[in-house]
Amino acid sequence: MNVSDSTNDSHPPRRTIDLSADVGEGCPFDDLLLDGLVSSASVCCGAHAGGPRTIRRTLEFARDRGVAVGAHPGYPDREHFGRREQAISADAVTTLILDQVGSLVDLAAEVGVAVRFLKPHGALYNQAQRQNPIARGVVDAAAELGLPLLGLPGSVLNAWAVGRGVRYVAEGFADRRYRPDGSLVPRGEPDALLHDPDEMTTQLAVLLARRRVATICIHGDDPRAVENARTVRRLLDDMRIAVRSFTADEEGGG
Repeated sequence: MNVSDSTNDSHPPRRTIDLSADVGEGCPFDDLLLDGLVSSASVCCGAHAGGPRTIRRTLEFARDRGVAVGAHPGYPDREHFGRREQAISADAVTTLILDQVGSLVDLAAEVGVAVRFLKPHGALYNQAQRQNPIARGVVDAAAELGLPLLGLPGSVLNAWAVGRGVRYVAEGFADRRYRPDGSLVPRGEPDALLHDPDEMTTQLAVLLARRRVATICIHGDDPRAVENARTVRRLLDDMRIAVRSFTADEEGGG
């Protein structure tokens, strides 16, 4: 369902929000997610999953569907899909991200796509939300790349980004379970993913009511990814909230 198609001049959307998906990891749902369901795509950089052919095809599909592209670097740990935490210095984090994003930027340029934002993947993302050295390394990379950075609101990463003057885009999750402190339950723990559409709807409604997030993420590796995205679109449609990439503001509202 396309929210913009279901609204009219007499009942215009009251607000907009970005809906993104983590893609390019070799999962079978990318095309369906990018074809009218999401407005932004965090594209794997090839370290934790994916590969040049898969990533190129994802970039081309996003380009053809007008989906904004961001870089999704992670730990080079394909065995654990980048979800195993690492003991790593801030400088090593920066280097890791710059190397991976540099490769993605080169590939994107070949297909005529601009990389518009940065979102760490998996354990790198989770550690950056609460650990100062990891957060500093991520923010240093974002600053050098000149890219907006996605992460949890009120996190350590959020504070580092503000301190460095890096644009921070607060992210919420419709398909992940939260802890009471606002952090995400790690994927390796039981019930880390939400399965019940009603529970997802309730969580999304809370995230939107608090107006603390500018983008909502759908995990492209979840077998229910497309169903989850459609559930989110239906709820947004009911709330008269239009789906629009946060990067559109940088393009003069296009």
